[in-house]
Amino acid sequence: GEPRFVSSSLSTLVIQGDSVVLDCGAEVTGLWNEVRWFKEGRSITEDSQVMVLSSGDLLLQNASMADGGKYFCQLVFGGRTFTNQGTNLSVLPEMESNRLCVVLRHPVDVSVRLGHTATLECVVAGFPAPSVHWTRGTESVLSERFSVVAGGIMRIDNVQEDDAGDYTCIIKAQNETQRLYAKLTVLEPPRILHGPENRNASVSDDIILECQAEGRPRPVISWFQNGDLIIPDDFIQIVDGSLHVLGVMRSDEGVYQCMAESEVDGMQAAAQLVVINHAVPGILASSAPRGVTAVLVSTRFIRLSWRAPAESRGSVLHYSVYYMRVGSVRERRSDTLQASELQLVVGELRPETRYSFQVVAVNQAGPGERSAPLRITTQPEVQVPGPVLNLHVVAITTTSVSLQWDPPANVFSPIMHYKLYYMQLDGEATTEHDLDTNGPSFTKEGLRKFTRYSFRVVAYNKHGPGVSSEDAIVRTYSDVPSGSPQELILEVVNSQSVLVRWKPPSLETHNGDITGYKIHYRKAGRRAEAEIEETAHLSYLAVGLDRGSEYSFRVAAVNSNGTGPFSDWLSSETFQADLDESRVPDQPSSLHVRPFPTSIVVSWTPPANPQIMVRGYALGYGIGSPHGKSLRVDSKQRYYTIDNLEPSSQYVISLKAFNHMGEGIPLYESATTRTLSDHMDPSDIDLFHVFADPVTAVPEPPTPMLPPVGVQATVLSHDTIRVAWADNSLPRSQRIPDARHYTVRWKTYYPANTKYKV
Repeated sequence: GEPRFVSSSLSTLVIQGDSVVLDCGAEVTGLWNEVRWFKEGRSITEDSQVMVLSSGDLLLQNASMADGGKYFCQLVFGGRTFTNQGTNLSVLPEMESNRLCVVLRHPVDVSVRLGHTATLECVVAGFPAPSVHWTRGTESVLSERFSVVAGGIMRIDNVQEDDAGDYTCIIKAQNETQRLYAKLTVLEPPRILHGPENRNASVSDDIILECQAEGRPRPVISWFQNGDLIIPDDFIQIVDGSLHVLGVMRSDEGVYQCMAESEVDGMQAAAQLVVINHAVPGILASSAPRGVTAVLVSTRFIRLSWRAPAESRGSVLHYSVYYMRVGSVRERRSDTLQASELQLVVGELRPETRYSFQVVAVNQAGPGERSAPLRITTQPEVQVPGPVLNLHVVAITTTSVSLQWDPPANVFSPIMHYKLYYMQLDGEATTEHDLDTNGPSFTKEGLRKFTRYSFRVVAYNKHGPGVSSEDAIVRTYSDVPSGSPQELILEVVNSQSVLVRWKPPSLETHNGDITGYKIHYRKAGRRAEAEIEETAHLSYLAVGLDRGSEYSFRVAAVNSNGTGPFSDWLSSETFQADLDESRVPDQPSSLHVRPFPTSIVVSWTPPANPQIMVRGYALGYGIGSPHGKSLRVDSKQRYYTIDNLEPSSQYVISLKAFNHMGEGIPLYESATTRTLSDHMDPSDIDLFHVFADPVTAVPEPPTPMLPPVGVQATVLSHDTIRVAWADNSLPRSQRIPDARHYTVRWKTYYPANTKYKV
């Protein structure tokens, strides 16, 4: 139709120095060959201050008093001109007072052809003059093809495919920033990547004429035979742009054109198809296969079998099965792969349809005689329901969802019930569950919080289950965390700070996205007073604590719904003074072992230098070597029971103190576990020599002492010998009931016949 104008303002005001847009008022943008603007009857020429926008409107930038007057818009279409009623522009004197920023033209989404020029509009006015610049994503637009004209309009010359995307107009005025968005779509004309090729085909062949095309928007592909549009049917189909001809006939011969079209342009490719008739079997061709029969008849396929021909007249290369729908004129062919195959499955059939089949043996002379036609009717399709329609699943609580659907379009017989299948998608559970319901709605309860589930519905009639619906995915609502953080660890950093570390709650207790953690801590004896801190990390450093004081800590996870349960209180004590951690600790001052049949009790005292930081002890043990197994214990621990040992075995034990600088020098001891018959109650362990003060300890009544017996010396290394003995004045358990101790004396022994090698 012809361009028409809608009503527009007859007068417009602008303040001197501001920008203004005069509406052309065209009803349909772009429905013209040319747009012209006139002022007082004189044609207006575009320059740096004056620009005709893509909508046909006129932009005047930095208006002056001389710009006042009457403006007309004129459209040129089909050799005719159409003029609007005009607009009177009045320019008011410049005002020094601040004026709010006004967006005269918002950016709009633009589609432009490849290689053409794109214009993204962003026109503003205000005082002081707002600044306008463009970005693509988060990066400024920097290219020779990109330019900002008329104060805020971005022009892109020779548009390329990579220019497509989202653009942002950033307006800054009076300490405020405004962002407006536009999307640029680059239109590309259709381009045929792979077109059809000339080919020959025999009657009854299945052929494919290829046609793959690309473009933006995606082109629509249509096919023509000898100039006539092809209408797809059961035997001529368009699949992904390519033309499939099933069962070629003589009438299919001709020129085929593939046409790829879009709103931008079109492109075509052509090829010729030549159809060859069946050859008449010669005297050297095989006779017909025998005993053709259908061994399996289904709804959409039939399995045929046969016996070899009586006279093959040479080696059979393969067999061909010719088949057609009774009453149709189009015949198809399907071949076996080997001569030894005496059966074939023919698919892509229609249910409850009568077909005619003939089998041919093919040898070096070509196709032989056809077998007599075998007519078979495929089975009727079981009339089960189709898929339910409009399945909707919505979460209604943190543990329940509501499902609604419409009955299938094809039910064939009354619906007896529906079966609902659902499966958890988050976590490790992947088992699909099912339940029955009678109506077209259901509320499923007892689900996990903030968890994705997939649901599908199957309708049942008297014939059985129908076609399943597509999966519908929903996530239950979130809730406060139901689990507390795990593996809470306290590490005393110095005399006034403690580092708290933890791991998130187990995934199934998150009930939403964890946004942070709350830490409560308090000094021992002040139960009612607790400091509350928050962090988004998995650790927190509590500082400003009192020296030599015990503090308790607990942590809770936080999400958008609130705070979950706190972990149990965990306590630690700050140091009395800031100890030296610039070097590793010294050796522990003593190491004692007490063997049992399957365990050894190890006790020790800390290093002699109390000014060096000790954060814990590393204990190693093994048969004949201390490197078999290792473990670490807290710095306050003074004994440890090593369990699950072998009876009557000699173990070597090492103990090292460690801090952040590393592990100190080890202290070694060895012990031989007792036999199983020499049982000793671990409750009889006496650690008096480790924890008691020998000066203030009160000794028990004296017990007569006898000289030790069974003294044994065992070499442990080049500079270590272990000495062991038994004390007959002690009970069988060898438990020491008093404050007795033993003195070991040794001297270097040189045999008289010692010879030295020089």
